[in-house]
Amino acid sequence: MLSQPLPKVITKMAVPSIVGFLITSIYNLADTYFVSWLGESATAAVSVNASLDQIIMMAGSMLAVGAASYVSRLLGARNKEKADQVLSTAFFLAFAFGLVVSVLGTAFMQPMVRLLGATDTCEHYAIQYATYVLLVAPFMATTFVMNQCLRAEGSPMRSMLGMGFGGILNCFLDPIFILPWGLDMGVAGASLATAISKMVSFAILIFPYLTRRSVLRMSVRCFWFERDIITQIITVGSSSMFRSGLAVVSAIVLNNIAGSISDAVLAGIGVSNKIMMFPFGIILGFGTGFQPVAGFNWGAQRYDRVQESYRFAAWTAVIGSAIMGLVLALCAQPLIGLFATAGHAEEMREIGALCIRLQCLALPAHGWVAVVNMLCAGLGKAKGALLLSTSRQGTCFLPIVYPMAWAWGAYGVAAVQAVADMLTLFLALPLIRRIMKQIQAADQAQQQARPSGGQTQHDPA
Repeated sequence: MLSQPLPKVITKMAVPSIVGFLITSIYNLADTYFVSWLGESATAAVSVNASLDQIIMMAGSMLAVGAASYVSRLLGARNKEKADQVLSTAFFLAFAFGLVVSVLGTAFMQPMVRLLGATDTCEHYAIQYATYVLLVAPFMATTFVMNQCLRAEGSPMRSMLGMGFGGILNCFLDPIFILPWGLDMGVAGASLATAISKMVSFAILIFPYLTRRSVLRMSVRCFWFERDIITQIITVGSSSMFRSGLAVVSAIVLNNIAGSISDAVLAGIGVSNKIMMFPFGIILGFGTGFQPVAGFNWGAQRYDRVQESYRFAAWTAVIGSAIMGLVLALCAQPLIGLFATAGHAEEMREIGALCIRLQCLALPAHGWVAVVNMLCAGLGKAKGALLLSTSRQGTCFLPIVYPMAWAWGAYGVAAVQAVADMLTLFLALPLIRRIMKQIQAADQAQQQARPSGGQTQHDPA
């Protein structure tokens, strides 16, 4: 973290994260692909239940991101004991939140799926898919915490194995559980396959903590409901919670608007968003690899390396996003065609391909804003992280979704996310200028405080 070339360190941290996110995207898409054989209503139901995943992720990711940011800074300052307390506190709070979601979701299943955007024709499919996912909600929530904290301690490979193996398993289980030549469970089979895969990921991620093979220790005895720990986790992690919460709200709004047009439009928007999870996963994985590097060096007072890491991450994200956007835009039509079924397949292909191409145009902007967001989170700049996390599917999305849908119908629904991504630039530009000035000021103050003629000292204490 402190001595190796930063491009090498960030890449080493990011590659396992990227692989993990890609595998997660693959098995999310695998669910949709095999369910699409059952018709557009079944495909629409899986798209609707993507919001359920976001609800489970909401507090789980808040605790995970907040804990990971604080853990990386504590390890940079060589305070392992407190880092153990942060991990344990976040883990058990995440489990409690997941348990609440599981109980309430199961008790109010039908009104829940209707609220998420299920139509009359896909409601029963949505209930089938939600059933098994809700049962494993506590384990899904804690998986986020373990995944992020393993990366924060510099163990991205273990994180990748946990997320990756579960995702690969899901791809194999889907056809066995869903299709007629297997168990013929239909949409319920997709849900059960997902639930089993999530439990396997949980078991793999908790293994290094139970066997003391991780840097951090997780134990009930380390659970420490201390004001400083809770404040740090919530202030930094709240950006992720609000991002997930607004993602739920925006998805519900989008699903209801698209569903009011037709199941084909709802399915097309849902499939295109799942396809876009691939470039988004790469961007998020890269940012996740960059964040602990920036946070660790900030905690160790290596402000020069914080600046260098940001410059490398920003240029890499913009160039990489532009390349991915070009490739996906060219392949948009055949990709959507893989999921189009009989009936209104042409409408689904048209709307889905347009949604992909427009988001690809905005992808470089999204990549850069994601790096700025991760820099804020890594440095503990909670307000900046919150501002950017809530912009893409909140402050820059919700005010324009109804006007665009009213003005251009299905085409406006397909374009709204791309427009929101471009609007986030107007928030990120002044924010990054202010943060870079703060980093440069801290670096200059440190240099002036050194004894004249002395060598550079970087005391992490």
